[in-house]
Amino acid sequence: MFLTEQNRSDRSQRAYHSGVSAENAVERYYLDHGLETAARRWRRQGVGELDLVMRDGKTLVFVEVKKSRDFARAAESLTARQMMRLADGAAAYLAGEPRGEMTECRFDVALVNAQGEIHILENALSG
Repeated sequence: MFLTEQNRSDRSQRAYHSGVSAENAVERYYLDHGLETAARRWRRQGVGELDLVMRDGKTLVFVEVKKSRDFARAAESLTARQMMRLADGAAAYLAGEPRGEMTECRFDVALVNAQGEIHILENALSG
């Protein structure tokens, strides 16, 4: 079956809204666990976008949200290129912090399955 432009557009819109919904749920999860929102969908030209930046006291938590049918597929969808963009985005974001790159931070990956369940991989990206 061939996809028409309308079908592609509908699918793209559903994926966008599903992603926004997953980000909202993950943000609520962090807020319920005592963190504060520093930024949502933070963008810098040439660097990309950070899904969520949360504050846990003095620590910044950069959160990449991945949604799929199940947790395994969500985890598999995080590519090496995306991890590099996340690191680059974090560096650009930290440049605006009073302590710059000396700011304590961690990188979490939030996996969301089709049922809306959330699994957080704390400190998932290190190096």
